[in-house]
Amino acid sequence: MSVPLVFLHGWAMNGAVFDGVKTQLGPGFDCYAPDLPGHGSREMDEPSLARCVEVASEIINQLDHPVLVGWSMGAAVAWQYLAQEGTQSLSGLVTIDMSPRLLPDDQWAFGLGGQNTEAVLSTSSKIEFQWRSMVKNILHNMYAPNGLQEANEDAMRALLLKQDPTALRPIWDDLIAMDARQSIDAIDIPYLVCAGAHSRLYDPEVAYWIERHSPMAEVRVFQNSGHSPHLEEPDAFCDAIRRFVRTLESTKTERRRALTE
Repeated sequence: MSVPLVFLHGWAMNGAVFDGVKTQLGPGFDCYAPDLPGHGSREMDEPSLARCVEVASEIINQLDHPVLVGWSMGAAVAWQYLAQEGTQSLSGLVTIDMSPRLLPDDQWAFGLGGQNTEAVLSTSSKIEFQWRSMVKNILHNMYAPNGLQEANEDAMRALLLKQDPTALRPIWDDLIAMDARQSIDAIDIPYLVCAGAHSRLYDPEVAYWIERHSPMAEVRVFQNSGHSPHLEEPDAFCDAIRRFVRTLESTKTERRRALTE
């Protein structure tokens, strides 16, 4: 029986960024990677994190306890889904290189890219009018230094330039307003927290903060990756997913055995 996985992509991306992972994982996994509202084929859908959660929920409800995998913005969608719906419909959670709060303050050092609050907030006004220059910055920040392959760069540039920045801005504003730190404490299912050792966007230490605050979390740091381990180290990433799923299956078997004894 195939293990269901629901992949949620990052901001300004689409579900196709997981095509390679879906192929590499193979027939033992039943993979879903929808375009989220404001992106790709759902560009005309309401561009908000709340609507992204609704789309994710619709897919999750059709499956038998899938593993939810969220990259960057997709992690934010996953956390908001869990805050609203709880964990009962999932067997596990994976997040990839994301912070539960993008704005820093005196008590929070794990905001976006080591920037101050003013710098993070100023990004919003640039999205619609400086999109081409922002695409260059996004490409720069997606990968580890010296780790970008030209084929990836060309494909990602084309993907980004197809996006409608007027649809992206409201979701960006939702991300900036987000504070999912309290939601982390309530994640009571197995949780794999993935981070890139050389991420330009988030300090890998935020993964360990999440591990300390989620009772069943474990951290996997990809030593040759930046913000996109599933693209930069697909072999290692797929191996991590396989190991995580095997752990879930072992836990289920142990629970069934305990119930029959």
